[in-house]
Amino acid sequence: MSTTDTAAHGEVRESGRIYDLAGIGLGPFNLGLAALSEPIDGLDAVFLERRESFDWHPGMMLEPAHLQVPFMADLVTLADPTSKYSFLNFLKQTGRLYRFYIRENFYPLRAEFNQYCQWVAGQLESVRFSTDVLDVSYDDGVYTLSVQGPDGAEVLRARRLVLGTGTSPYIPAACAGIVAGENAGGLVLHNAEYLSRKSELQSKRSITIVGSGQSAAELYYELLSEIDVHGYQLNWVTRSGRFFPLEYTKLTLEMTSPEYVDYFHSLPAEQRDSLIDSQKNLYKGINSDLIDDIYDLLYTKSLSGIVDTQLFTHSSLNAAAWDAAQGAHTLELRHEEHGRDFTLESEAVVFATGYKYQEPGFLAGIADRIRRDYRGRFDVSRNYSTGVEPGEIFVQNAELHTHGFVTPDLGMAAYRNSWILREITGREVYPIERSIAFQQFGAPVAADAPVTPEAPVAVKA
Repeated sequence: MSTTDTAAHGEVRESGRIYDLAGIGLGPFNLGLAALSEPIDGLDAVFLERRESFDWHPGMMLEPAHLQVPFMADLVTLADPTSKYSFLNFLKQTGRLYRFYIRENFYPLRAEFNQYCQWVAGQLESVRFSTDVLDVSYDDGVYTLSVQGPDGAEVLRARRLVLGTGTSPYIPAACAGIVAGENAGGLVLHNAEYLSRKSELQSKRSITIVGSGQSAAELYYELLSEIDVHGYQLNWVTRSGRFFPLEYTKLTLEMTSPEYVDYFHSLPAEQRDSLIDSQKNLYKGINSDLIDDIYDLLYTKSLSGIVDTQLFTHSSLNAAAWDAAQGAHTLELRHEEHGRDFTLESEAVVFATGYKYQEPGFLAGIADRIRRDYRGRFDVSRNYSTGVEPGEIFVQNAELHTHGFVTPDLGMAAYRNSWILREITGREVYPIERSIAFQQFGAPVAADAPVTPEAPVAVKA
């Protein structure tokens, strides 16, 4: 294979090298794919990330925060327990294995997981940081990527793409005006910015957190812990009927299984959409221990008098405006069960309203290579591909509507990557589990029904 030629200043560099796959974006999912790809002989891969280094949700690296999945849900273990890129090997190589063992807690700290991912990324030759994909085109079986990297403009080519560009902070449309618009003003932020703006936030007279999931709960607990020090009023608003715990019983966990993905993917698209709306507490709930810790903290602080905090459930945030004269935001809320509108004044607002997938602009150049569903979303096949030709374009964490709530789950990432690598290489490099659940998710299949075996797509030369 030829290497990229050195070009004169200002010129676009390119070479005759054609990668087997180009991964675009480097969150945990594509980083896991890079780690699992590295040992495969004959597989030439490159992974491109526009950031300067790996950093996973830096704004939410709260000191006590931990993952909601056990350490086995690392980048590689559930595909290859012998991989040198496992979390346990990271602990061993950094001299912390026995401390983790004595801790007797399966759930890594979030900051610890971030350090682990950085450790893996630093060892992979296929990973290129500070490289922004500007445009993608297609011709005769090859995708051409125009990128801007540390050494200037460059053209890369690959036969397959794996989109891992991730999700972006989501602000409800009804409140977008106080972030950027005529009503903008005061302090408004998404929880993704929390740590970098924490001191600014705590200087305000009142703070309102909007959201119902783990991030909202972590912020509320931390800000409540320091409410006496800074003297602010603290509110927590959610449209959910209560502060739902994450459903984590074992038979429910079986829904993060190959069989459930098979079942969910086989359902009509409209039914899948309806199911996703009803399953939010299966993947967006709060750790039950944290809910208990919040109550205990409220109880402890109440011994000294009234705690200046309010928690609102069933309350939808329908509009918001900044009142410069009052120096506060007016939040227009509606209690859905009472059917009653009310307002809440708050100097600062934190949206812990999650993340949503946004298609990157560079896909415009290959729009005719992507299949769409009835709502214009990626039409993702069971093998995680969404190209008009099978096995050419794959997605990571953009298939919630086709594969179900396990899509953002770290524990299923190695499984998905095993599928993708099977489709790309034409062989099952990492054994793929097919039957792990005790329960049946669909109606029983007749004993004489024909069985269609799973098979990878044909490998292209």
